[in-house]
Amino acid sequence: MPPSTRLLAQSALADLADVPATSRWVRSGGARLHVLDYGGDGVPLVVLPGITSPAVAMDFVARELTSLVRPLVVDVRGRGLSDGGGSYGLEEYAEDTEAVVTGLGLHRPVLLGHSMGARIAAVTAVRAKVALRGTVLGDPPMSGPGRGRYPTSLDVFLDQLAQARRGTDADEVAQSWPRWPRREQELRARWLASCDPEAVTATHRGFESEDFFAWWPSVPRPTALLYGADSPVVTAQGAAEAARLLPSAVLAEVPDAGHMLFWDSPRAALAALRQVLRPMLV
Repeated sequence: MPPSTRLLAQSALADLADVPATSRWVRSGGARLHVLDYGGDGVPLVVLPGITSPAVAMDFVARELTSLVRPLVVDVRGRGLSDGGGSYGLEEYAEDTEAVVTGLGLHRPVLLGHSMGARIAAVTAVRAKVALRGTVLGDPPMSGPGRGRYPTSLDVFLDQLAQARRGTDADEVAQSWPRWPRREQELRARWLASCDPEAVTATHRGFESEDFFAWWPSVPRPTALLYGADSPVVTAQGAAEAARLLPSAVLAEVPDAGHMLFWDSPRAALAALRQVLRPMLV
């Protein structure tokens, strides 16, 4: 099987029957992008997941927010049901996000990004091609030129993708992510093979060649940065630098959480998210 093969079993597609969202589609250039729209009359919240997280992986987060906002979770290019191919740089990802906002007619949404998605949210906000109410960045990779390597190697990601293409299960996923809720381990086992190794490789390369701090000081207010108290991605030193470079930002540490905020400590991470979101919704 070629290394770039993406797979999605019927059992994975069947997961969508249990997701209380409608599939929406937009075009960004030649790419078709898939979005899970949870509906409602609230302020749109565009959710941008991480490097190997299809949209369905953040269903458990979106469900908890429907009384507050209208969540729309994006299958980022090369993941889930969205097309792959093209470039996987931050500005290209931002163009896709802009296409989601304009294509779905979203009026001044808030952007919520986790990890890779947090970087995309920051760049989208700085580009200012679409009107936003605010941004929430969850544990953005702060690696980059002159800043050291991203703490999880590319080989680890590619090994996990190979396991998924071979056929994995929740027990094997639990070996890497033992603290996750069982349902999230099961979803990862079924959906990880939908991630394009080319997209993951290019994005990981970007974690070390594209500097988050080149964008961060220009992110317009209001913005908030959530980070795990035990995260190796946003360290205490990184959080202090973020606070110094953008004093207007709200920084919130999520206790008992590493990089995977919502998976590691769901209750605390969701409480912190609600707290920073509410002022943005006025």
